[in-house]
Amino acid sequence: MRAIGHRGCPALAPENTLAAFTAAAERLDWVELDVRRCASGELVVFHDETLDRLTDVDGSVAETPLSDLREVTIGSSDEPIPTLAEVFEVLPDDIAVNVELKEDGLASDLGAIVADAPNEVLVSSFDADALREVREATDLPVAFLFADDWNESLDIAAELDCTAIHPYYELLSEARIEDAHDAGFEVNTWTVPDRGTVEKLRDWGVDGVVIDNPAFAE
Repeated sequence: MRAIGHRGCPALAPENTLAAFTAAAERLDWVELDVRRCASGELVVFHDETLDRLTDVDGSVAETPLSDLREVTIGSSDEPIPTLAEVFEVLPDDIAVNVELKEDGLASDLGAIVADAPNEVLVSSFDADALREVREATDLPVAFLFADDWNESLDIAAELDCTAIHPYYELLSEARIEDAHDAGFEVNTWTVPDRGTVEKLRDWGVDGVVIDNPAFAE
């Protein structure tokens, strides 16, 4: 079972920062991160549409150029908002990366950024159109994210030729994991809140757990 550091692992450092990814890489083989486009066109690693939850400024990422984002830090830390390219520059070659696309229209730029990266990459999204674009523009494997509608979501994953599905952990049962495997999907689930749930899911045969704290899987 793979343990995947959620947004790097916020138990170790502010989410989706270079500090979080480098700290997670010391204890995990996988990290997960969120990608969206800023106003000047670069792909940046940031979960929310807007800046206010994690920074002391307002505004949307899509309307803020990278030059202004460079002046912003996460929470009370000194950690800036990184670009996707910067994350790949600091990650060890053997760390696999689950790139979650927060919007469509990113596939070509994503493909260019990861083309020369030695890291294993899996692209996930709640947005089927975003994954469809990845399938058309790259050879990267994709995974469909969902929080409800199990049967419909498996149909979407099949239509997209997904390697994996990424369901919310409360949707899972041992039988559903077995059914997903029979349909040809790996099952990586999010965001698993504690060690006991991780152990239960491992016993059920899940392939991966997205976690905030590496200790949950150790």
